[in-house]
Amino acid sequence: MSNCCPSPSPAHRRRRKATGPAAGPGRARRLLAAAALVLLLGGTRPPSAGAGEVPVGAALPATRIRGLNGPDRRLTDLAGRPLIINVWASWCGPCRAESASLERLAWLDGGQHFAVIGISTDDDVAQAKAWLRHSNATISHYIDQGLELEHLLGASRLPLTVLVGADGRVLDRVHGAREWDSLDSRRYLAEVFRNPAIAAVPPPASR
Repeated sequence: MSNCCPSPSPAHRRRRKATGPAAGPGRARRLLAAAALVLLLGGTRPPSAGAGEVPVGAALPATRIRGLNGPDRRLTDLAGRPLIINVWASWCGPCRAESASLERLAWLDGGQHFAVIGISTDDDVAQAKAWLRHSNATISHYIDQGLELEHLLGASRLPLTVLVGADGRVLDRVHGAREWDSLDSRRYLAEVFRNPAIAAVPPPASR
């Protein structure tokens, strides 16, 4: 079984939204106008894609992120300590499977050496919030708007985990699910963040 889900194409997202229960005549006209604009520009990438993916080694911009279980923030507000950004969707099985390990990782570290946040790419805010309630999420989660973060972070497949240094620069990307509180994962994080203490913290069961 694959540990990745392909991220829906912008065209698929438009079709999915257009056939939903809330797609009235006014919205249909707006969607048709947007589709015509995309065709006129000669591509399928929406205007909101911006400058594209932030490469490894570059700093994340001060993009505003909309809170799902907390207040809105800017990505730059989270600078100052290493950051783990997990990009997910409620319909993505591997995303759901790894979510508990991210919660355990966050609780295990207690915010000493890094912060963990999630970013949903769901089209429907209600579906994203429903999954957070179902999974008893405690870490801060946000939702993408207009595919901006999906393109910015490079989420061509889900789940995607982006590791960001304390200076706000992207250090690495991990596509696919993994057990983030496992010793192997913590050793990997310790190497990327250059902090051996991350791997030294024992899991709760061994304390």
